[in-house]
Amino acid sequence: MRKYLLIGVSAFVLGAGTMAYVSPIAQATIPSQKAKTYKLLELFGDVLATVEDQYVTEVDDKKLIEAALDGMLTSLDPHSGYLSPDSFEDMQDTTRGEYGGLGIEVTSEEGVVKVISPMDGTPAARAGVQAGDYITAVNGQSVLGLTVNEAVKQMRGPAGETVAITIAREKSDPIELKLVREVIKPKAAIARMEGDYGYVRLPGFNEKSTDALAASIKDLQAKNPQMKGLVFDLRNNPGGLLDQARGVADLFLEGGEVVSQRGRNPRDIQRLNATPGDILNGLPMVVLINQGSASAAEIVAGALQDRHRAELVGITSFGKGSVQTVIPLRGGADGALKLTTARYFTPSGRSIQKTGIEPDLEVAQTKDQAQDIANRVWFSEASFKNALNADEGKTRKGAHVPAEAPPAGFDEKKDDFQLSRALAVLKAGSVEAVPKLPKPQPKIAEVTAKAAAVGGGKPPVEKK
Repeated sequence: MRKYLLIGVSAFVLGAGTMAYVSPIAQATIPSQKAKTYKLLELFGDVLATVEDQYVTEVDDKKLIEAALDGMLTSLDPHSGYLSPDSFEDMQDTTRGEYGGLGIEVTSEEGVVKVISPMDGTPAARAGVQAGDYITAVNGQSVLGLTVNEAVKQMRGPAGETVAITIAREKSDPIELKLVREVIKPKAAIARMEGDYGYVRLPGFNEKSTDALAASIKDLQAKNPQMKGLVFDLRNNPGGLLDQARGVADLFLEGGEVVSQRGRNPRDIQRLNATPGDILNGLPMVVLINQGSASAAEIVAGALQDRHRAELVGITSFGKGSVQTVIPLRGGADGALKLTTARYFTPSGRSIQKTGIEPDLEVAQTKDQAQDIANRVWFSEASFKNALNADEGKTRKGAHVPAEAPPAGFDEKKDDFQLSRALAVLKAGSVEAVPKLPKPQPKIAEVTAKAAAVGGGKPPVEKK
């Protein structure tokens, strides 16, 4: 398969000139489907030659071909794509855990750059960038229609420089934010005590995550030998490296499966397992998740939930359950392909893709968030028109009233409601045992529910 991909890329690069040497006799020996493919590659070469000859200004062949490669791959699903040599190098910097930029995890939706999650402690997070925001311009220049890699390249650069980004947000006028680039060093782990219980937040999964998380937990244990349990915060964690997801889950599991990945061939199943040894020695755990918890974060949350090692509190995760393999071209000299090659499955066999991980106790962070969940489909992997389907054919839960939201009098700016409920679960012993709060009643939800009852159908879904 890999050899075929490389041959295909070579044909794209060489274009019409190469295809001119394929004789009718040779073509007759090529299977029908391959002959059609080669004819289309010849068409690509013809189009490129026409553009070179007749476009109103001179064109950059390299830029055109790279855009064509990226367009071909992004048409498959939102996470496949072509990485130019510079973009490939940037990706390697990101996984190493240090680069210059604003601290935003982004994707593309119909030619628009969309925020998956701002990273903790970065210029973007401090400026109030939110999951689901659209970035429409950088330094006054529109990024509409650009690839994610091209848009990200405009936002990254030397630390200390000011970058203006224009944000489009639902129910709001466009916002221009002026941010100063920093050397982004995602914090590998943040730890503290919450009364008798430990709290550890993991913002992402880079090469340092497992070791840093283990060190943070051991430090908490050394300073607080009577620690009664742990809240593990994976909210707004956009994911990262698969081996680090396995390593993080392994810290809390006494062996057994963490995740499996399954490719095109039903027999092509790879299982990643934990090794014996629970760093908490069986102390109870609660994992916090939200709509910004994606990919590797979902693998860990799903594994701990399926293996009954932890209960989950928060709202349903993003639903990014596909595996991307990065395939360097000529050792990276020609960039790399980022290609979706498999789906993730939790130990019980659930596909994460599109559906996400549902918490054991659904808790909205704010009253506004509860109202949003009740009245529209939240931004997630399922929002993308060309998202890979869940293997079992399941669909993500639609608009609904969440089980819990901050009650009247709760100071949402000062206190963390989801964390307070996680601590309550630990103190009670389980989600089942914790005293439940009255279900919130968002006003808009009541209106749409009545409209649906009158119309005999489902509540309307807000289109993006």
